Amino acid sequence: MGSPGQARDARASVRPEHGQATVEFALVLPLFVVLVGLVLQVAFVARDEIVAVHAARDAAREATLTGDLARITAAAARTLPGAQVRVVRRGSVGQAVEGEVTYVARVNVPLLGFVVPDLTLHAHAVMRVERP
Repeated sequence: MGSPGQARDARASVRPEHGQATVEFALVLPLFVVLVGLVLQVAFVARDEIVAVHAARDAAREATLTGDLARITAAAARTLPGAQVRVVRRGSVGQAVEGEVTYVARVNVPLLGFVVPDLTLHAHAVMRVERP
């Protein structure tokens, strides 16, 4: 075993690392915040995509019952305000009717507008005409 003097020399030769963890945290924190923001934005876009599909189904369903474009647009707007609705074709009873919804998903997470652009979402639904 060594003398007490050698133990003091061994401790003195170790560099103090006070503040190293703080500096590392300060370097990693902005990257972590941006990563969390991107994950949140992806979740918001996925939610908007699902809602756009439901709006297209609502529009197609209303188109199967009526040919009134105002009612079709209102049905989609109840589900997804701000969506643009288009009925592709509407035939007689038993034929297919197609509803399309276009929606611009805005960036919801602050400070990510520079990284993530607004996305245009498209949804499509097909149903059979029930009433003339």
